[in-house]
Amino acid sequence: MLLRNLGLLINATMTYTPPLLLAALGSCFSERSGVINIGIEGMMTIGAFVGAAAALTCGNPWIAFLVGGLAGALFGLLHAIACVSFQADQTISGTAINFLAPGLAVFLCKAIYDGSSDTPAVDISMKLPKVFDGIFPVGSFWDNVLSNYSVAYLSLLLVAVIWFAFYRTKFGMRLRAVGESPEACDTLGINVYRLRYTCVIISGFLSGLGGAYITLATVSQFRPIVIVGQGFMAIAAVIFGKFKPHGALLACLLFGFCNGVKVLATSSNTVSPNLISMIPYIVTILALVLFVGTARVPAANGKPFQKAK
Repeated sequence: MLLRNLGLLINATMTYTPPLLLAALGSCFSERSGVINIGIEGMMTIGAFVGAAAALTCGNPWIAFLVGGLAGALFGLLHAIACVSFQADQTISGTAINFLAPGLAVFLCKAIYDGSSDTPAVDISMKLPKVFDGIFPVGSFWDNVLSNYSVAYLSLLLVAVIWFAFYRTKFGMRLRAVGESPEACDTLGINVYRLRYTCVIISGFLSGLGGAYITLATVSQFRPIVIVGQGFMAIAAVIFGKFKPHGALLACLLFGFCNGVKVLATSSNTVSPNLISMIPYIVTILALVLFVGTARVPAANGKPFQKAK
């Protein structure tokens, strides 16, 4: 019984962590470049819808996954235009995206699928495939460990790639510098506008991937409440992780673990499901209360930049 519960807990953790992690990594790009992006929730939602719709249309889960990311990138571009080019209030722009993107997703869903706000279920053949499927004997230890969580491992690999890009490349050095002192970067010839545009669009792309992952690997269907606050949890994970990719990974694993506990507790039927569903959000609030003061926010975060004439 203990081993069974442990297996369920690991399975739920590895299932719920990747979408949070992808969105959190996207938030790291935006925040470290000096642009607040609280529109992560909306970008995940539009990515979830477009990913499901693309899978139902073309039947290729990897293409649908990427198209979902592109949908999020489009809203990242809108956020960049508003905040970088027109110097709009970044919080208000992100809030507008959180209304606009889900509203557009539901509108398109009803227009395409005969008035239904839910897409048809994504068939098993159109879900994200197991990268290691067929290499190991079915039911063996390595088949369960590697095949079942192959996409999750790819998201973990992305953490290493982004960490290297942040701390071992010229692009990462400039990204972090722009988030601290864009004026100084401008005097050195760094194009602050272009760098911030790039980072915000990447933020939207990764958030869209996180939303598409949910509809293509876990829920298998778009519904208006499919994201249910996971975008805000991803932002909390970035703050908890002190705006660092590896810190965000640890925070997302914690939140994914809390979702696993929720699934395990729900199956026991000993506590009210309404109380159990609060676990991840309570942990998110506690993490913000306890650690938000210790996180060093980039000095120029949220401050519009205007090129000196």
